[in-house]
Amino acid sequence: MNRPLPDVPEVRVVGLPQLTQGFDLVERLGLAMHLKVHGPLEPMNGERLAQLSDEISLHGRGGAGFPFGRKLRAVAQAAIRRGVRPVVVINGSEGEPACRKDTVLLNRAPHLILDGALLAAEALGARTLIVAVTRNSTEISVRAALAERGLSDRRGQALRARVVRTPERMVSGEASAVVRAAGGGPALPLGRRERAAESGVGGAPTLLSNAETFAQLAVAARIGPRRFGHTGLDSEPGTVLLTISGAVARPMVVEVPTGVPLRYVLQLAGAPPLPQGVLTGGYHGNWIDSTAVHNAVVSRASLAAVGGALGAGAILPIGPETCPLGESLRVANWLAAETAGQCGPCRLGLPAAAGGLSDVLNGGGPAALEALREVTQAVKGRGACKHPDGSARFFASTLSAFTDDLAAHVLDGGCGRPTTGVLPLPGPGYQDLEESIPSGEKLAVDWTLCQGHGLCADIVPELIRLGPDGYPALADASVPVHLRGRAQRAVRRCPALALRVEAPPAERPVLPPVTGRKALGTGLG
Repeated sequence: MNRPLPDVPEVRVVGLPQLTQGFDLVERLGLAMHLKVHGPLEPMNGERLAQLSDEISLHGRGGAGFPFGRKLRAVAQAAIRRGVRPVVVINGSEGEPACRKDTVLLNRAPHLILDGALLAAEALGARTLIVAVTRNSTEISVRAALAERGLSDRRGQALRARVVRTPERMVSGEASAVVRAAGGGPALPLGRRERAAESGVGGAPTLLSNAETFAQLAVAARIGPRRFGHTGLDSEPGTVLLTISGAVARPMVVEVPTGVPLRYVLQLAGAPPLPQGVLTGGYHGNWIDSTAVHNAVVSRASLAAVGGALGAGAILPIGPETCPLGESLRVANWLAAETAGQCGPCRLGLPAAAGGLSDVLNGGGPAALEALREVTQAVKGRGACKHPDGSARFFASTLSAFTDDLAAHVLDGGCGRPTTGVLPLPGPGYQDLEESIPSGEKLAVDWTLCQGHGLCADIVPELIRLGPDGYPALADASVPVHLRGRAQRAVRRCPALALRVEAPPAERPVLPPVTGRKALGTGLG
């Protein structure tokens, strides 16, 4: 049974609220209520803002955990050196099925996030603000919040602000994918390591950070570092937002001070008293056992010390009644399907690793286990983005956390427990999730025929955009299944008959035939 999370689950707070202040009064804090609850916000210069970030040890809350003050200084220095205006981007892309904290903030407290982003934009002298979101509800809320502040993308404004919608996929939230989407391209990782602080949206230095990070900055700017430090640990002051799901009675987003025992937070959500494992940091995170849960507190350092990870704040316990390797296989299949299709470790390595884990569960024995270990090791450090590394971390953690179950499957043919599907995935189950699976087919252009009409970019902008010369620039990625129809429509409507869809090489099938659907042609249709 798969239990997808709602867009906005129940919200709880441990101690006094900071990010969730006012949630007990209204469902959504409009601008007037936001100002009543939080009060006005005074601007500050760039160095003071960076110092404030350092004093509260503000790290990015999207998973990477990069120090915000260092990022702010890097953007400012790059903008001054190059003599260009920087861009500020709020990354509200939350494509992981186990994460909802940013969606909750964007839906219920959008002005707190905008406060932090506008504070940074003014300090940097930025003239462009972009908010990247993945869901209908978040897009509606953010657009309403921008309208309440009189912000839009119209020319002539001191600050132009706009919303960019990204697909609900794991790779869409990666920094370079957000930068590409904000620039009008596909929401896919760039394929090479490039710092947004140096060259981001439109080539300008770009301050890109997670939605919660900007909200934390707005809280700290209002109350000051001393009062901010009264909550939580001295080394990691303040609160964090966690999404608790999996084998719990009440999936929820909870605001909790750092230093609170992890077991208390799990009890609050109704988790099993002795979970056989807890996945920390989401689907790019690490499993920890009951002993580690008992010893850990909510903080980056404490979770890392017991082999876990804070990551994007997703915490997922599983009970003793389910097969942990079966649960991990469901996630492994989803991770493999989330590939951007731009490099071998992602396009080939992750499906091979998921298949290897399936072989282990289905009686492949020691040989299958050794093959899985080799594939997982081969993926590490070789990807064009962080998805292969994060997925390899999940595979390695699964193999090290559930050694007894692994031995039972390898030596005895199974652990005797069913897979109950407690870890959330999109839709009714992964097997029905075709839309994010790469088809193996690619768009191609016959440049001897193309006349730059640009109709193809209007029909399928996720895969085609117009370059500076007005001619199409194609994403170097497989056409996802859910875009097959639009890709074929673009082929049919090309006035110059220059566009085609190329099938994958016969010797390397990427996707089995999709039953009940008409296959795409490879010519003009």
